[in-house]
Amino acid sequence: MPSLKEVKSRIQSVVSTQQITKAMKMVAAAKLRKSQDRIMQMRPFAARLYYLLQNVSSTTSNEPTWYNSVRPESNVLIIVVTSDRGLCGNFNSSIFKAATKLVQEKYAQQHAKGKVTILPLGKKAFEFFGKRNYKVNDQFWTIFQGLSFDRASEVANYAMDAFRKNQYDKVEIVYNEFKNVATQILRTEQFLPIVPTKKKVKATEVDYIYQPNREEIVNGLIPKSLRVQLYKAVLDSNAAENGARMTAMDKATENAGELLKELRLTYNRTRQAAITKEILEIVAGAEALKAS
Repeated sequence: MPSLKEVKSRIQSVVSTQQITKAMKMVAAAKLRKSQDRIMQMRPFAARLYYLLQNVSSTTSNEPTWYNSVRPESNVLIIVVTSDRGLCGNFNSSIFKAATKLVQEKYAQQHAKGKVTILPLGKKAFEFFGKRNYKVNDQFWTIFQGLSFDRASEVANYAMDAFRKNQYDKVEIVYNEFKNVATQILRTEQFLPIVPTKKKVKATEVDYIYQPNREEIVNGLIPKSLRVQLYKAVLDSNAAENGARMTAMDKATENAGELLKELRLTYNRTRQAAITKEILEIVAGAEALKAS
């Protein structure tokens, strides 16, 4: 049985940890409200723009352009979105597993030839893939240090320019989509080339009138839609991260409370045993004096 001093020290340690996890939960909750508002405001605009993009792509499917050019997948770019910090449950590990599985099952031949590039967005992805046998682009992993549409646009512009110049034949994004505080949905989406939806759309829904002309509208709409798509993925990941951290810290606080109950029970038992031992020693000493 541990000594009273050891149990008391452990109780103080758990209390300190519980205070930290409770504070981290409150900070995550505050950040979650802000990030959740941003993604909820972004989604309707992104969904409508993506719908327009699909319709325009379907009407121009017989007119190959840079954004819908399907080529042999010799060089692949995978954009992996994680967080900068840990303590958020399996938020990052699920992304690592999904990205690794994607490379091993879909692009194993390209990876063996060194033609799969990981573009990490977030410190955790940069550290994970940087320490392993992966080709890593380290230009944009600090994106969450001042997240904005402009910074996300830099990533999208890089991917579009590299795809247009045939540096990459395919670009995919792996990220966590925010559903609610306790749930994140793992997503793997094709960024480039743009593949028109297979769902049949009524002719009236895609019969647009282009002003000033079709080419100018398409050339302006496509890059903007791709920038918005990437920014939405980053915002989704940011909100999902805060939700995962809030849930993890809430669970850690509960676990600390349960551990405190057990430690206090152990402390009381140890204290009672020490008191009982002292009483027995006093009684034994008194009996010895009487006998003498």
